[in-house]
Amino acid sequence: MMGRRTFLAMGAGSLLAAPLAAEAQVAGKMARIAVLGATRPEDLPQWEGLRQGLRERGYVEGQNIVIDYRWAQGRFERLPALAADLAGLKPAVIVAFVTQSSVAARKATSTIPIVMVAVADPIGAGLVPSLARPGGNVTGNSSVSVEVTGKSLELLKEVAPERRRMAVLWNPANAVFQNQMVKEAEAASRRLGLQVQTIAARDASEIDKAFQLMTRERAEALAVLSDPIFISVRTHIVALAVKGRLPSVSGNRQYADAGGVMSYGPNFYELYRRAAGYVDRILRGAQPGDLPIEQPTKFELVLNLKTAKALGLTVPQSLLQRADQVIE
Repeated sequence: MMGRRTFLAMGAGSLLAAPLAAEAQVAGKMARIAVLGATRPEDLPQWEGLRQGLRERGYVEGQNIVIDYRWAQGRFERLPALAADLAGLKPAVIVAFVTQSSVAARKATSTIPIVMVAVADPIGAGLVPSLARPGGNVTGNSSVSVEVTGKSLELLKEVAPERRRMAVLWNPANAVFQNQMVKEAEAASRRLGLQVQTIAARDASEIDKAFQLMTRERAEALAVLSDPIFISVRTHIVALAVKGRLPSVSGNRQYADAGGVMSYGPNFYELYRRAAGYVDRILRGAQPGDLPIEQPTKFELVLNLKTAKALGLTVPQSLLQRADQVIE
């Protein structure tokens, strides 16, 4: 069963202001929506949440909305050109998945409304000056992934308290927020008495090398930072972690579903579904700069007890009781 889902909207804003972009749709007309993602849609199943949210609000593709899709296939360097291409179509709104796509969309246009989805740190990424009143043409929701990184390490230590050497897998090509997450992991490791070794992998081809380095560094546990590339190859990462006898944690529940020991983070499907609410408001005439950024206040803990047992780990009963889902 899915965990409870609660979201907090920062501040309040008018939903009745005139639209920012001249292309805003008149009620009853076909609306054009653009969608920009960093990875292939099949690697990001939670994006179906956006489509569900649109259907719930009466938007049916081909009937009253047209959706133009652009996917970077895991190559972040393609995002600026794809964003410019979408902006050239003059859609009513651009929906940008995660930080990299949102930054590319913002650089491509300062007038077309942008709904960002699951951005780790909107202010730190330079997308908005304020969560309560974002201003400009960007609004949406945040995953606050930076803040939950330290908690993930804490939870992993509860499962494997004797493991002191922690590897942190991160993507330097995703420097927009990964540097902040690495710093948070390092700070948390000092509080928890762990030795942290940051291991870089820029794309799927570098994953095997990263695990070879973990072996040389005698890593005893693994934290996989939230990244579109890592989610797209989560099955391979999980297989290597299990082979290396590494208890592991990630910020996305798909990782635990794939066989990782645990995941801790927001419900990403729900973030994508709720993004449809912003699209709806903008199509109805709201200015994005007046719509507060939402942050999740409920985070899901998913435990894969089957994998934990295979690694010889005993999950404390107290942790099992706090889990939103236990995979057996």
